[in-house]
Amino acid sequence: MTKEEQIAGFDPDGVGQRGSLFGLPFTPETAEVVIIPVPWEVTVSYAAGTANGPEAVLEASPQIDYFLADIPGAWKMGLAMEAIPKPWAQQSEQLRRRTEPYIAWLEEGHTMEEANEEYDNLLREVEQSSLMLRDSLAAKAERYLALDKVVGVLGGDHSTPLGLMTALARSHEYGILQIDAHADLRDAYEGFEYSHASIMTNALKLPQVTKLVQVGIRDYAGAEREVVDNSQGRVISFYDQQLKEEQFAGTSWQEQCGKIVDALPNKVYVSFDIDGLDPKLCPHTGTPVPGGFGLEEAMYLIKQVVLSGRKIIGFDLCEVAPGTDDDWDGNVGARVLYRLATWAGASMGKVKYQG
Repeated sequence: MTKEEQIAGFDPDGVGQRGSLFGLPFTPETAEVVIIPVPWEVTVSYAAGTANGPEAVLEASPQIDYFLADIPGAWKMGLAMEAIPKPWAQQSEQLRRRTEPYIAWLEEGHTMEEANEEYDNLLREVEQSSLMLRDSLAAKAERYLALDKVVGVLGGDHSTPLGLMTALARSHEYGILQIDAHADLRDAYEGFEYSHASIMTNALKLPQVTKLVQVGIRDYAGAEREVVDNSQGRVISFYDQQLKEEQFAGTSWQEQCGKIVDALPNKVYVSFDIDGLDPKLCPHTGTPVPGGFGLEEAMYLIKQVVLSGRKIIGFDLCEVAPGTDDDWDGNVGARVLYRLATWAGASMGKVKYQG
C-alpha cells in the first residue's frame, strides 16, 4: 500500500490501531520520520525499567490525538517505529542480571582496583556488547538516512543513542541540545565506558559534534562541572538552578530560550532524557530529580529551535520507565515523542508549520 493510500484510508478522528506507533497506518518504508527502539539498560546505576520504555510508549501511543495547533497535518508526514528488537532486549536483560551485583559491590565501598577476574571480564563483555549495539544502530540509521528520512531513537537508558549520533557524524557537523536532569559527562562511570552517565562524554569524542548545549541540569558531579568550565565554549550548560533564579528575578522563559538557541549551530541533534521534566511527569524514570520542566516549557524550547531556522537532523527520547500499576510514564513519553518527532519533521521540511 502506498503512503497516499494509507492516508486516504485512515480516519485521524477514529480509534488508533494498537500495535502501531501512535495508532498510525504507516510503516518505516512509507514514513518520513522513523523511530528505532533500543530496549537496553545494562549500566543503569539506580532504578531499572528503562529497557521497557519502548514497549510502554508503544502501548500508550494510540491514545493520543493527532491535531496540533501549530502543525495541524503533522500526522500525514508519516511516523513509524521499527519492531522492538527482542535480541537486544534479551541481551540487555542477561547482562543486567550480571552487572547488578557488581554495581551493588561498588556501592558497598569497594573500588574497581579490587575487582576480581570475573568483574574484569564482565566489564570487557559489556564494553564489547555496547560497541556492537552502537555499530548495529549506526548501520540501521544510515539506511534510513540514505532514504532522506528523519531518524529518532527511543531508549532504553541514555547510553542508547550513540549509534545514531555516530551515523549522523558521518555526513554532518552538528550540535547537541540535551534536555536532562544530569550532565552525563562522567568518564567511564563505574568502569563502564559506555555508561548511561557517559553518553555526552562519548558524543564529544566525535569531532563532528561541535557544540553541546545542556538545559535543565540539576544533579551533577564536580568533575562534570570542570568538563563544562574547561571546554572553551564547546559545552554550555544552562543549569536548572540558574534558569529558575533568573526567572524569579523577572527573566522570561522566552528570553532564556533565545539565549539557548543562540548557542546552537544550524544543525541540531536533540537528546531528550525524560528526567529533564518535572518528576511528577516521569515518576518511574531511572533517576528522578526534583525540579525540571513542564511539558509545554520543554516543547516551547524545541519550537524556538525550529522557528530560528535550525534543522533538527536527529533526536532521541530516553529513560522512560513504566510503573507497575499504571501507564502514566508511557503516556507522557508518547506525547513527548509525538511532539518531538513532529518538530523535527517540520524543521526538515517534511511538514509545514502553520502557527
